[in-house]
Amino acid sequence: MTAAADRCLPPQGFWRALERRGIAPADVLRRAGLPASLHQNETGYVTTAQLFAIWKTVEALAGDSALGIALARGPDPDRPKPALIAAFYAATYRGALELLANTKRYGGCFQLRFEEQDDQFAIAKDWLFATEPEPALSADAGFASLLELGRRGTGQELTPIRMEFRRADPKNAAHRAFFGCPIRYDAPRNLLVLHVADVDRPFPGHNAELLSILAPALTQTPSVFDAMPLAERVKDALRKDLASGRPPIAEVAHALGMSERTLQRRITEEGTTFRALLLQARQEMCRRLLADPSIGIDRTADLLGYRNTSAFHRAFREWEGITPGEWKMRNGVA
Repeated sequence: MTAAADRCLPPQGFWRALERRGIAPADVLRRAGLPASLHQNETGYVTTAQLFAIWKTVEALAGDSALGIALARGPDPDRPKPALIAAFYAATYRGALELLANTKRYGGCFQLRFEEQDDQFAIAKDWLFATEPEPALSADAGFASLLELGRRGTGQELTPIRMEFRRADPKNAAHRAFFGCPIRYDAPRNLLVLHVADVDRPFPGHNAELLSILAPALTQTPSVFDAMPLAERVKDALRKDLASGRPPIAEVAHALGMSERTLQRRITEEGTTFRALLLQARQEMCRRLLADPSIGIDRTADLLGYRNTSAFHRAFREWEGITPGEWKMRNGVA
C-alpha cells in the first residue's frame, strides 16, 4: 500500500468564499508565510502545518467564530467541490459519507473515521501529520459540511445526537443554532455523533449513472490526477457538468485551478481545442451510458445535457451515422 503524503489541496471554492467575505486570499497566504499567489496555482498543495496556519490566519482576520459554519453552508454555491457533487448522487447519507471518506482528490492530510454502536454513528477526522490540534474554524467547517450534506441530500433538518469540540466555547448563538444539539466544548477530540437511522436515510436525488461516472476520479491520489494529461483532466471536469448543459470554459478553468486564458493557451499548445474536448467528453460518456442496458435513450439524452431526445438523435447520427437504438442493437445491449 502506498503511504499517504502530507499534501492538502484547498479547493478553489474556499478561496472564492473568502473573497466574498472581504478576506483577500493573497493577504491570508502572506500572513501564513506562504506565496501570495499560491491560491491561483493549478496545484496549490500545502502541508498540514501550512493548512493549519491558513485557517488560523483566516480566523484572526475575520474575527468571527462562526465563519467556519458560514463557509460550510455555502462556500461556493455556483461551483461546489466535485466530491460534494458526486456525494449528492449517492443512494443514502451513509453512502455519501463513505464516498467522501474514500476521496483522495484533495490530498492525504486526513482521514474520516466512522464509529458505529447501537443507535450512534460517530464521525471523527484523523489528521495524519498534525503536530497540534486542528484549528477551531477548520473543525467547525468540516463537521458543518458533513451535516449540511446530510440535510441537503435527505431534504430533512437532521439534528445530531451531540457534538464534541476541542475548542473553547465560542459563546456564539449561530454556532449552537446550526448544530441544534448538545455541544461539549474543551472535549478530548472533535466528534460528530449522528443517529444511525438518519445516516441510513435515502437521498431523493440519487443517480446511479452519474455517480458511476463521477466517483472513480475522486479516489485517485493527487499525484495520479496531476500526472494525467491536461486533455483528460479537462474532459473529467466537463463530464461533471454535462447534464446541466454546455459547461463554459471559464467554469472548467476554475475547476482546474487556473485562469481561462492559461487553460486556453495550454489546450492550444497540446494541439486541440476546448470544443473538441467537449465533444470527446460527450461522446465517451454517451457510449458508456448507452452500453448500460438499465439506462434508456431518453435518460441518456438528459444526462448528456440535451434539451430533448430529438436533438440527441441528430447529434448521435452525426457522430456514428446510425441512431442510438441501432448502436445499442449492434453492440448487443438489450
